[in-house]
Amino acid sequence: MTFKTTTALALSAPVFLWANAALAEGFSWEGEIEIGNEQVVSSDVAGNEIRDTYAIITATGTYTFGNGVEIFSTLTAESVTDATADRTFEDMGLYVEELGFSFGIGEATTVSLGKLHPVFGTAWDDTAGFFGGTLAEDYELAEQIAVLADVELQGAGTLSFGVFYADDTSLSRSWGEDRGRNDASAGGAGNTGEFDNFAIQWAHEVEGTRFHIGARHLSASAGDVDDEQGFVVGAGHSFEGGLDIFAELASFSNFGGSVDDATFATLNAAYAIGSLTLSGTLAQRDLDSSGKTDLYSVAAEYELQNGMTLGGALAFQDDSGVEDTILGLNLIIPLGG
Repeated sequence: MTFKTTTALALSAPVFLWANAALAEGFSWEGEIEIGNEQVVSSDVAGNEIRDTYAIITATGTYTFGNGVEIFSTLTAESVTDATADRTFEDMGLYVEELGFSFGIGEATTVSLGKLHPVFGTAWDDTAGFFGGTLAEDYELAEQIAVLADVELQGAGTLSFGVFYADDTSLSRSWGEDRGRNDASAGGAGNTGEFDNFAIQWAHEVEGTRFHIGARHLSASAGDVDDEQGFVVGAGHSFEGGLDIFAELASFSNFGGSVDDATFATLNAAYAIGSLTLSGTLAQRDLDSSGKTDLYSVAAEYELQNGMTLGGALAFQDDSGVEDTILGLNLIIPLGG
């Protein structure tokens, strides 16, 4: 199956499914607006001391049919470039983060096709605090043209796996500030235009303890040194009384198709006191060529009665000897329902 076939399936799915409108269960949507400010308040390098006042708006719509089929899409509006100087709500672009459809096979398996996020690691979701998943986001798999499956293992957890490649369709562009269309010639492991990349992960939860283990293979693209091989393992536990701890370790050879072997480690703890959650994070990224980045953070988040969440955090980062102190503040406003 070529990528053109899969993209056509994803984009033509609404036409096929709307023909079965009599079986429809209905439309639902949800989203959020995050307004925040991230600022390096002090650094060994004066050029690092910049402020980024930003907004991130996401909305996910799902149409569910009576035969167990769903079509879905997530739209995101945010700054699509990295900040290089002080900025306020600049370089905003709107793009399609996800677009696809899913269906069940039997009672245990769900298959999804389209532009999706393959499962590999969970640190960006399972950590609390503004900076909880900052370093781990480097290995998150997002915006992939994919065929994925989730299999419920009859009380023994969930097995998630699939084949994919980095989105190189027109959906990789953005409207407003155009981030440009991705192409395999840009290089980067997994950016191959072919289904020669693979990820698999098993996750389970038992009496408040959750754990996962996964692996991935990303094929070399134009100009890359070699294929990337990755491994991830993580665990967390929610205690009575409001304490939650989480840890994840990920290791890679030829990370991103480069000469670098890489290791990422994240340790996060959160304690809930009513509507207030206090958290702390210790994280490290170790790359062969550029050395270690250590990040330490403390954070607080308060959920208001209207469902909004106000958060703040202070982080200390040592990037191969360059020390930064970073302040993060945000307000998250839930949407839809």
